[in-house]
Amino acid sequence: MAKILIEDPDENTQVPFLRGILTRSLQNAGLAFEEAYNVASDIRRDLDDEALITTHELRDRVIKQLKTTCSAKVVERYESQGAAVTATRVEHADGRVTTFSADLHRRRLETIGLTHEESFGVITKIQQYLVDKQLTSTTSQNIAHLSYRYLHQAPELGPAVARRWLVWVDFLRSGRPLILLIGGTSGCGKSTIATALANQLEIVRTQSTDMLREVMRTMISKRLLPVLHQSSFSAWEALPLQEGRLTEDQELLVADGFLAQVELLSVASEAVIERAIRERVSLIFEGVHIHQSMVDKIPRDTDVLIAPIMLAVLKRKDLKERIRGRGTRAPERRSERYLEHFDEIWQLQSFLLSEADRTKTPIIVNGDRDKVVREIMRTVIDMLSKDFALTPEEVFR
Repeated sequence: MAKILIEDPDENTQVPFLRGILTRSLQNAGLAFEEAYNVASDIRRDLDDEALITTHELRDRVIKQLKTTCSAKVVERYESQGAAVTATRVEHADGRVTTFSADLHRRRLETIGLTHEESFGVITKIQQYLVDKQLTSTTSQNIAHLSYRYLHQAPELGPAVARRWLVWVDFLRSGRPLILLIGGTSGCGKSTIATALANQLEIVRTQSTDMLREVMRTMISKRLLPVLHQSSFSAWEALPLQEGRLTEDQELLVADGFLAQVELLSVASEAVIERAIRERVSLIFEGVHIHQSMVDKIPRDTDVLIAPIMLAVLKRKDLKERIRGRGTRAPERRSERYLEHFDEIWQLQSFLLSEADRTKTPIIVNGDRDKVVREIMRTVIDMLSKDFALTPEEVFR
């Protein structure tokens, strides 16, 4: 495709058309990523014969496209992004001064489990307040307090949701690191959810147990540690003296092999977690090897939040479809081999869920990605809420 330039007559500048920027703008208007990307791609194809278009012309084309495929609310939100609002400077506790960003604050509100529509409603009220008061400067404390007030007043949200915001704001200001541990069997969507959470929470440090296992495999030969060189669901095949075990013990065999791998990876896993705690950096650690035996070895520090989560896909056909799908997206994942061992993968999930239930680890069924992210964040805030006793005045003083 030929390069297309977008000219801003007001600023007298020209920049290339970037589909990713338009996609983000459409997401801010309420579209899911896939839908926003498809609309941006349609616009890009329509512009293929043009070398230059103004920002106003591009905006009109996008609005026209949205009116044919989307709701009136989405169109209204997209139009409002270009509306003039007061440019309010925000002073932060650390001395930084920034311009109030509706998009950034919306994403912060969504970390407590709000939908896009719910957070947009609160943002609209905050922007209206800034305009009505003609505020050219304020503090981040005031913005947070306004958010609490509007969440509390909203009939569809109310005091319970406002309290979630209160708890989360206090946690963020405390500087405490969050260690989020996401477990689950092969194909249940751990890495996808971990990536979405890292983006949502702006956490830059992530790690997977699969990567640790690959590193260890390069250092230790298969002859020396055969269990390490098997998949988590087939590690039992490398255990000694399996011939005398009955076939009805298959799930126990799978569990034994899995636990043997967990033990081998425990030192490396603990090192990753302990370093994040020592450096006071939040971490998302995901992988099939996330198990309570690993969690029990983490040093108990009241100044760190350790949040283990177990993902589940409760229908066999759904898990099979997920495994087939990741084979399409990333052929190197060898979906055929995973499907050949699907019974063991399913048995491993049964074991993991039983262990999670026994240890009272939250189990979250993975369906819609955005809903799962919201549910995980609500679970994290519920953990924080157990010992929370501050008032709004104490948090926002």
